[in-house]
Amino acid sequence: MLNNETYEKVKMKSLELFEKAGIALREDEKENIEIVDGGLGNIEELGLEIVTYVNTDRYCAKEMVLLPNQTCPEHKHPPHDGDIGKEETFRCRYGKVFLFIEGEKNTWHVQPPNEYFTASHEIILNPAEQYTIPPNTLHWFKAGEEGAVISEFSSHSDDATDIFTDPNFKRLRK
Repeated sequence: MLNNETYEKVKMKSLELFEKAGIALREDEKENIEIVDGGLGNIEELGLEIVTYVNTDRYCAKEMVLLPNQTCPEHKHPPHDGDIGKEETFRCRYGKVFLFIEGEKNTWHVQPPNEYFTASHEIILNPAEQYTIPPNTLHWFKAGEEGAVISEFSSHSDDATDIFTDPNFKRLRK
């Protein structure tokens, strides 16, 4: 769990990136940015910052921030309770996103932080570019040096069913 000082520092950096991307947020959204560090205590390297606009049983819309060179750990959204799993589209709004999915390994422009990253097909997203990730697909993503802002449009989001390849990463909320 993050201490308050670290939480506030990361929140302020996230707000700066939202501003650079031209993303307008309400005051309550700014106050309630979800800082996901997975209990690893290394938020500037591994984690993600999220504002969820809507999450119903049919669809979900979020804004996500990656700090400079920050990586969202590898995970997938598996089938559960008769659902095929979450399908999601990432649209880069600011910065550069290095998205890795399952598939044939190609040339990489960044390296994974540790041994728990197995998806090896790199897709680079620049502002206004997007990619749709099929359900139950292992994926991870990393920001470039300036950080990144990503809009996510998806089917229902159920964090409790996500499977992370790093057994130490726990989907916790601050």
